[in-house]
Amino acid sequence: MKNTFITIVFTILCTVMISGCEAFLDRFPYDENSASVAFSTAKKAETVLNGAYSNLSYDYTSSDVLNWDAFAGILDPQASAGLTGSYLFLDGTIQPNNTMFQTWWKRFYEGINRANDVISHIDAVPDMDAATKACRKAEAKFLRAYHYYRLNCLWRGVPVYLENLGPDQYTKARSSEEDVWNVIITDMNDCIACESLPDKYGSTSAGYGRVTKAACYMLRGKAYMWLKEWAKAEADFKAVTTMGYSLPAGITYDKLFTLANERCDEMIFSFQAENVTGCGNVFSRTYGNWETAGNGNNTYYMSTDFVDTYECADGKPFDWDDFLPGYSSMTPAARKIFFCRDGLTAAELATLSANGADVTKYLPIGNEARIKAAYAARDPRLAATVITPYSEYKGGFYGEEITYVYRFPYRSDETDTGNDIRTRRNDNMLYCPRKFVTVGRECTDVNYNPVDVPIFRYADLLLLLAEAINEQGPAKYADAVPYVNQVRARAGAAPLNSNSYTTVTSQDDMRARIRNEKRWELALEEVLYTEELRWGTWKDLRFGNNAGLKELWGTNITRYTYGGDNYLKWALPQSEVEMNRNLSQNDGWL
Repeated sequence: MKNTFITIVFTILCTVMISGCEAFLDRFPYDENSASVAFSTAKKAETVLNGAYSNLSYDYTSSDVLNWDAFAGILDPQASAGLTGSYLFLDGTIQPNNTMFQTWWKRFYEGINRANDVISHIDAVPDMDAATKACRKAEAKFLRAYHYYRLNCLWRGVPVYLENLGPDQYTKARSSEEDVWNVIITDMNDCIACESLPDKYGSTSAGYGRVTKAACYMLRGKAYMWLKEWAKAEADFKAVTTMGYSLPAGITYDKLFTLANERCDEMIFSFQAENVTGCGNVFSRTYGNWETAGNGNNTYYMSTDFVDTYECADGKPFDWDDFLPGYSSMTPAARKIFFCRDGLTAAELATLSANGADVTKYLPIGNEARIKAAYAARDPRLAATVITPYSEYKGGFYGEEITYVYRFPYRSDETDTGNDIRTRRNDNMLYCPRKFVTVGRECTDVNYNPVDVPIFRYADLLLLLAEAINEQGPAKYADAVPYVNQVRARAGAAPLNSNSYTTVTSQDDMRARIRNEKRWELALEEVLYTEELRWGTWKDLRFGNNAGLKELWGTNITRYTYGGDNYLKWALPQSEVEMNRNLSQNDGWL
C-alpha cells in the first residue's frame, strides 16, 4: 500500500481532476490574507506542499498530453489520420500559437508558483518545528528548480520569479539560459546544505516519495551537464553513489518496472502512482495494445529505426544481413516476407506478392523461427522494452489472462482460432511497447496503473557520471567504463572491453556508446528528448533516415519534416509574448 503522504497528495490531485476545477490550477498565488489561513497550521501547510508535488503528475496521468519520448528518436505517434496537435512539431508546421507551447509553459509556472507559496510562507507556520520547516522549504525549492530545469531545457532562457507577484506584475524579461541554470544550482545548494533533508527515505518510510538530498545532487549535476562543467557534475553524481542507492541484485531489467519493485534502491525520485481514477500512470493505455487489460490504445509505437540500433548481446552492432543475407539490398516491400507467419494460405501469399513481397524467400515451415533468431541474439533490454515478432504477451482484455503471440498477417485474437495480438493497426506490423504495459490481469484499468514511474533513477545517474568523466578529456574515457559496465551487467549485455566488439578506443567512441546505452536503458521513461537536445543529436535522430512511423521492414507510413533549426528551442507561447511585451521570441519563430 502507498504511504499516507502519497495518498494525501493524490487525494488532492484527484479531487481537482474529477471535479474539473480549473480554478485551482489557474489560481493566482495566495495573497497575504489567504496565506495566513493556508499556513495557519502544520496540517494545512503540508496540504499546500502536497499540492506542489501534485503538479508533477501531469506528464503521467493524462492520455491527452504529449509523450516526451515521441519527440525523442525512439517513439512514434500512431497517426492514423495524420500528424495533428502537438505532433505538428514533427510535421514542420507548428506555430507559436499552438496550444502545446502554452500548456507546458503554464504547467511549469503553476508548479513554480505553488512551490513559491511554500518557500515564502512556511516559516510562519506556528505549530511546525524548525527542522521540519527547513526540510519542507528544501523540498519546495527542489520542485521549483525542477520546473525551471524543464522550462530551460525547452526554451533556453525564461523569466525567473523567485517569489509570487500580483496578477499584473509578471512582466519580467527572459533571463539568459546560463542564468537560469545558475538559479537551479543556487536552489540546489540550499537544499544540499539543509541538515534536515535526508539523503534517502527507506521503502517503508512514511516520507517515501518526498524529495531527498540525492535527488537534489542529481538535479544540480544535470544543470552542470548543460553548462559543460563536467568535474562539478562528476562530483555531484559521485556523491549520490554513497547514499545507499544501487542497481539491486536479483532484479533484472524486465522486472524493474513493476509494482513489486517500484520502491527498490534504484529509484531516486519517482512519480508516485496511485490506484485511483486519474492518479495512476496511463502508460498501459497509451503504450498498451488491444489485448491489454482495460484495452490499450496503441497511441504510440516504438521507432523501427531505434529498435534496429539495439546491439547483439555480445556487443556486436546489429546487422540484418547477418541473419538474413541480402536483406539490406532488398526493397522494404520485398523484405516483408521475412516477417510473415508459418503456414500462409495461398490467398495470403498472393496478396503479399501483389504488394511487392518477395515470396520466393518464404519458408512455409521455419519462417517464424528464422526471424525470431534475429531478436533472440540481441541485448535483453530489447525484449523487455518491445513486443518483438513471434514473442508472447500475456493479455487480459477478455477478463482472464491469455497468452498471445505477435504474428503477421493478423488473423484472429480468439483463443480457438489463433491468439494473435490485436493492435490498432492490424494491417501493418509495428513495434508495440512492452515496458510499463500491464501483464495479464495485474491491473484491470489502463487509466490508473499504480506502478510508479521513475523520474531519476540510479542507472541514469551512472550513465551521467560516465558521461561527465568522459567529457573531461581524451585520456579520461577508460575511467568511465566501470560505470557503464554496471548498467550493462544488470542488462545482461557483454561488458565494455570484454571482446573486440566492446573494446572502447577513444573519447569519441565512448561518447557514442554512452549515448546509445542511455537510449536503450531509459526508453519510454520520458527523459530522452531533453538529453538529445543537450547532446545536439536530436535533429539527426528524429528526422534522419526517412524518419517517421515505419513498419518493421522499413516501409514508411508517415514521414516527418524538420521545420528548421528554430525547432531546437521551443517557441514562447504567442499569448505570453502578447501579454508581456518584455518577452523576446526565440529566433526563427514568427
